[in-house]
Amino acid sequence: MKYLLVLAVVAVAIWIWRNNRREEIRAAKPPPQRAPRVAGPEAMVRCAHCGLHLPAADAVSGRGGSHYCTPAHRQAAEG
Repeated sequence: MKYLLVLAVVAVAIWIWRNNRREEIRAAKPPPQRAPRVAGPEAMVRCAHCGLHLPAADAVSGRGGSHYCTPAHRQAAEG
């Protein structure tokens, strides 16, 4: 009878130890890596003076909705 009791205590101790190890392993795993976000395509515009294509965010706006690559080209075309 006492061997059965000792066996039961050992079995419970092993079960508790294994459950704690599983939780430790789950907690130690790093979160999955996400792929870096890539910016979407950007609208391109053409310089009204020299014809250079450049992103709309970098263009210099002129009169009438024209786009220029530099302020000097805007002055040359409008001035």
